Amino acid sequence: MTEFVASPERLIIGALLGFAVLLFLIIKLKIQPFIAIMSSALIIGLVSGMPFSMITDTLAEGVGNTLQTIAILIGLGSMFGAILQVSGGVEVIADTLLKVFGEKKAPWALGITGLIVGMPVFFESGLLILIPVAFGIARKTNKSVFNYSIPLLAGLAIGHAFVPPTPGPVLVAEMLGVELSYVIILGIVIGIPAMILAGPVFAGFIGKKNPLHGALFLSGK
Repeated sequence: MTEFVASPERLIIGALLGFAVLLFLIIKLKIQPFIAIMSSALIIGLVSGMPFSMITDTLAEGVGNTLQTIAILIGLGSMFGAILQVSGGVEVIADTLLKVFGEKKAPWALGITGLIVGMPVFFESGLLILIPVAFGIARKTNKSVFNYSIPLLAGLAIGHAFVPPTPGPVLVAEMLGVELSYVIILGIVIGIPAMILAGPVFAGFIGKKNPLHGALFLSGK
């Protein structure tokens, strides 16, 4: 593949335009996310001035490398999640969380669980294993699935992005030459308020706006 260097201005314009197209295709036109992502990537490449043959090669290489790294992870995560659901493990975990924390504090419990699990485990794996628990609690309480899934997602995302030993924060610490202990402390200090706002607080608001009740949503009706 020949070397290509785009100007910063064209890259910024391409990124903004691609992001706008991505949101438009998914939110307004309801296009399947994979097709929308590929379309926006194509637009970014064209706007930045990449030759068309290089764009197709880059897309193929990127998709191939991504599948190479996460295919096994997604497969195993889906399998463990299905085992939890079929064996009744999801119901046991959901019942336990509801008994210990109560219905009102269950979103907080899921957010904290996601934050802790997201530190040592990849986001995708934690999501595939734990999302049935959020759905199980939504089914038990017959409340909006957003009340429980959003806190879990917020905890997993923040734990994975802010706090070592996940690869991202470790790499940032190495690049900046910062002690890993400082990154852990700052990640926790910043991550907990972020998890609270993006998790239980936002979930309580959006759950009222979008009452997708657990029993109906999970039954497919």
